[in-house]
Amino acid sequence: MPNKNTENPLIGKAFQKKVQKILVERYNMDFEWEPAIPIGTPPKNHRFDLSNKDRTIVVECKCYTWTDAGNIPSAKLMGLNEAVFYFGFLPSKTIKILCLKQSVYPGKTDTLAEYYVRVHGNLLGDVKVFEITDDGMVNVIR
Repeated sequence: MPNKNTENPLIGKAFQKKVQKILVERYNMDFEWEPAIPIGTPPKNHRFDLSNKDRTIVVECKCYTWTDAGNIPSAKLMGLNEAVFYFGFLPSKTIKILCLKQSVYPGKTDTLAEYYVRVHGNLLGDVKVFEITDDGMVNVIR
């Protein structure tokens, strides 16, 4: 049975915690929760999902899925594009990681992350895309 929309914030926060744990282990450093980082001109704080203390690694976490009918979740892809847009204001030396929960739909050859990179990869620049499986494995998509 699909989740109620009211459960989405809790599901998103749980995924964010999972990603935080994975990144702590992967990079052997702490990651802060929702740091405010100044971006733009004039600078204005934007809260990214995770970052290490010196802001050299900044992360956005998205727990998106295919629609119930297996269609492309267009509005959610716009949300991914928005996250990539904000990454573009960070210094070029910053490691930018977009972490997506793995979403598989029967009969589709791409996961949602693979589809996004295939169709919108031209927007990604130096953004890395990690796909996180339910069991915590990391697939580096880009």
